[in-house]
Amino acid sequence: MTDDVLLACENIVKVFPGVRALDGVGLTLTAGSVHALLGENGAGKSTLIKVITGVHPPDGGRLLRRGEEIHPRSPLEATRAGIGVVHQERNLIPGFSVAENITLQSPPARRGLVDREAMTEPAVRCLAELGLDLDPQRPVREMSVAQQQLVEMAKALYTESEVLLLDEPTASLSPQEAERLFDVVRRLKERGTCVVFVSHKLEEIFAICDTVTVLSDGRSVLQSAPPAEYAQDDVVTLMVGRAHSVTDMTPRAFDTSAEPALSLSGLCTAAGHQDVSLDVRPGEIVGLYGLVGAGRSELVKAVLGLERVTAGEIRVYGEPVRISSPREALHTYGIGYLTENRKEEGVFLEQPIVRNVTVTVWNRLGRFLGDISARREREVAQDLVDRLGIRVSGLRQNAGELSGGNQQKVSLAKWLAADTRLLVVDEPTVGVDVRTKHAFHELIWELARGGLPILLISSDLTEMVTLADRVVVMADHRVRGELDNDHDYDRMSGKIIRIIHDRAVSAVSAVAEKGAAS
Repeated sequence: MTDDVLLACENIVKVFPGVRALDGVGLTLTAGSVHALLGENGAGKSTLIKVITGVHPPDGGRLLRRGEEIHPRSPLEATRAGIGVVHQERNLIPGFSVAENITLQSPPARRGLVDREAMTEPAVRCLAELGLDLDPQRPVREMSVAQQQLVEMAKALYTESEVLLLDEPTASLSPQEAERLFDVVRRLKERGTCVVFVSHKLEEIFAICDTVTVLSDGRSVLQSAPPAEYAQDDVVTLMVGRAHSVTDMTPRAFDTSAEPALSLSGLCTAAGHQDVSLDVRPGEIVGLYGLVGAGRSELVKAVLGLERVTAGEIRVYGEPVRISSPREALHTYGIGYLTENRKEEGVFLEQPIVRNVTVTVWNRLGRFLGDISARREREVAQDLVDRLGIRVSGLRQNAGELSGGNQQKVSLAKWLAADTRLLVVDEPTVGVDVRTKHAFHELIWELARGGLPILLISSDLTEMVTLADRVVVMADHRVRGELDNDHDYDRMSGKIIRIIHDRAVSAVSAVAEKGAAS
């Protein structure tokens, strides 16, 4: 084993009751490199990460740290062995400052007590080494998702992690924020760290990674190979076991003269929206595209009564409305909202699938004295599990035990159970694999084909061009342009980015003119 090999996984096996999650997996991580770990949901990526970080002991094989066998029995032991991890769900304490979070695992002490003042110097040093201009005294809860991600990486630097595992690091980031993160990854690479990059975004893998390992059904089907030697389609084929590309969607016909299911006219909100107007018609998919912070999700929340409307008009199937809560939106106007935050808002992780699917229709399933019919509950849930192809062991299985893609389908199922008349879909495929993403696209397409109006929010430009009939481009809480979608990615992406870029240039010019005038 060469000196530059920081960590090697040799024939790793992990068995759970009835499942062989890892079956002889190999992985070689070298100093000063960025290594992609790819595979569908359920391929074994998360299990391998948990074995490496001491969450699960392996049932076979060896972990070698610079040639010496190690047996981490907890994440803390893995950290002490120089192995850090940044999970997709941030592992920070919101009320603590940046400095406190960075130094948390080994805080400076004086006379046996934590020295909070002494936390600042090492935190500033780690931030500076990564080129980050963050206030070390600022509470983490006041920071954006992208900034919190960077704090996690500074924390790994403080603990002297030579191997850093990043699990879906750009899932919630804008393209600009992702590029900032890539700059930090390159700095870590220059200082000799091996960064393991877990992502479903193949364009990122090919842009930043030096080597790639692909897992499929718990096995290494490609190990430590340069991605430049493979086309993206070849890597996808290795991941899913067959060639896989986005199906050309059959054109859908919908009545462009029909009364809109949702109409916003000159809408202004307390969140900062100004003069927002758009229509969504039955059978139509209207996409809201913009960078993080454009105000897309906040606009939807204003429609649902979660943000205050200060001016303008909202109409649902021609009726002027002022909705006060998501409950009213669903039960009075038939509006369903598939949230981007499925773990905290989309599903009840500790509740069975049957309850998650039927929660929106308990009022219809109730019997005398409010008792819910268990038989009807099972019938409704089973029908939707079958229709959406949700992979479950049974209706009593807890939603938290499902993959991310299947959790998202459960979240969708509860809205379909309620006979939704208008569906808002917010970032539907964040953090899911290519096969699940493809299946979800087909599902959304079929719902629209059946006449359901859909308002789609997505930061995935490919997804937007694939699905939307019209694309409404937002920036700074305003509509900056609207485009009919011809589904030609090169042409549409160019038009969309040009609208955003022109807005950004105008904003910079306005600031410069204001500065010159003063």
